[in-house]
Amino acid sequence: MIDLRRARPEDLLTAARSGDRAALARLLSLVERGGEPARAVGRVSHPFGGGAHTVGLTGSPGAGKSTLTGALLGEVRTSGIEVAVLAIDPSSPFTGGAILGDRVRMSDHTLDRGVFIRSMATRGHLGGLSLATPAAVRVLDAVGFPWVFVETVGVGQVEVEVAGAADTTVVVVNPGWGDSVQANKAGLMEIADLFVINKADRPGVNDTRRDLEQMLELSEGSEEYRRRAGRGDWRPPILATVGATGEGVPELWEAIGAHRHHLETAGDLGRRRAQRRDEELRRIVVESLLERAERAWSSAGTADLLAAIEARTIDPYTAADRLLEQLD
Repeated sequence: MIDLRRARPEDLLTAARSGDRAALARLLSLVERGGEPARAVGRVSHPFGGGAHTVGLTGSPGAGKSTLTGALLGEVRTSGIEVAVLAIDPSSPFTGGAILGDRVRMSDHTLDRGVFIRSMATRGHLGGLSLATPAAVRVLDAVGFPWVFVETVGVGQVEVEVAGAADTTVVVVNPGWGDSVQANKAGLMEIADLFVINKADRPGVNDTRRDLEQMLELSEGSEEYRRRAGRGDWRPPILATVGATGEGVPELWEAIGAHRHHLETAGDLGRRRAQRRDEELRRIVVESLLERAERAWSSAGTADLLAAIEARTIDPYTAADRLLEQLD
């Protein structure tokens, strides 16, 4: 039996790849913790990745994403395919931990060894993905999950960040969402590979579908839109589902598979992943520089520089340059 708290990341990864879910949970905890433990996990997991297809599910709160994700898990498992889910929750202001507990709404799958569900905190970055999320996806990929679903809490425009961590992005809306579509179309039109009108047993489905179709027609004429969307010739389909009953979920899973096939045959999958590597590397560099800047800020000379700025004997830009010179 491996000692989870004392084990090295490489030993934890070996155990996780052999099916030890406790070791996998420990690896993800180290990733969430950040700092050197997360970097160590990243170093050992990176060589084993590259096989998983990631699916982002995003949309406004109350759209029924968690219920829909649970139904989608059931559909995936009918084929015997293993799948992992990262449910990105708002952070507790006290502990920094996830507080929504989306796993409760996917409880039907908790005893299924072919499903792994983990809630992660946004750590104050509402609606978006924490810096730990791409690293967590990489761990799940390295362990051998062929599919990883990333469900975000979705708050306003920042929900578009889900596109940065997914090969296929599913935007979930509800009937009667027409006015909100106009307010959100710039971001959602660019990231959506599939639109899902969930809770389609309610009135207004046809109106919402019409609004989305019109927006797609307007957007497709823009070359800049197509370039930023990275979509090539793919036109996002609009599907209707009822997550609570499973209606339309088989068609959604089929559409996700069709999009993956399109990405692979058109060469867009490699381009998307290359862009993600670029963005992640930039964020890691920025985070490292911030850590070093914090250490420089805590140095003894900061108080003197602040006093000099107050006395107008030095300007803030020169003071900042002097602090940056202390970066190791």
